[in-house]
Amino acid sequence: MPELPEVETVARGLARRLTGRTVTAVRTNRADLRAPLPTDLAARLEGSRIARIGRRAKYLLFHLDGGGVMLAHLGMSGRLVLGSDDEAEARPHDHVILRFDDGTVLRFNDARRFGLIDFAASEDALARHPRLEHLGPEPLGNEFNGPVLAHALAGKATPIKAALLDQRVVAGLGNIYVCESLFWAGLSPRRSARTVTGERAERLASAIRAVLERAIAAGGSSLRDYVQASGELGYFQHQWAVYGKEGEACPDCDCGRTIARIVQGGRSTFYCARRQR
Repeated sequence: MPELPEVETVARGLARRLTGRTVTAVRTNRADLRAPLPTDLAARLEGSRIARIGRRAKYLLFHLDGGGVMLAHLGMSGRLVLGSDDEAEARPHDHVILRFDDGTVLRFNDARRFGLIDFAASEDALARHPRLEHLGPEPLGNEFNGPVLAHALAGKATPIKAALLDQRVVAGLGNIYVCESLFWAGLSPRRSARTVTGERAERLASAIRAVLERAIAAGGSSLRDYVQASGELGYFQHQWAVYGKEGEACPDCDCGRTIARIVQGGRSTFYCARRQR
């Protein structure tokens, strides 16, 4: 599933092309994805201008000049791909197609249909949207730091790896970037979350921010069907320190150990048992 850097990369790419553009037509080729599509989606969007495109956690947010906001989640294999009217015919798994006043076409393509599209009537409604209202702080926002993270982890006896995947603790993190952040913070994924306080929490918050910023700068990681809005693949996977590198030498110490893999909550965790304590 695309994580925060991938979604941020898509948001920035779409913003460059679509900000200020007016939606001229909306085509829906099915009634639902992971959840039912809004029945009035076309009526809400057609004739509206895109004021800005942003992100909250792993959700793309299309803010309209009239105050409404379209939410999109890519799910496991969803893609938002830009094209032109010359390519306007639906392709397999094109479930929603938006056309704009300059001839640009935006396709929501999702083979597995685990993505979703929803709509909030206003910015206030967006803040109360059931998919957003319980999310934790944005790890790239000014409100995220060591004390905030320590407060969210207080009293949690679960492993820190599991706690960081809880979107109520930090919004937008997924398996890849949690593994990478814990490595650079020098914290074992097995460590009890409630013990991450003080300097440890500061170290982890800084590592999370740095890892995400490097991934965004590199264009996001490419896994399975993920591509940027332009269709180009991201390449941060070439910079992974530990993820997917079981048996390889630790890249940041001379401990003589190799990267280990364990399974936590049904997901693979990669780490250096000597470096991360």
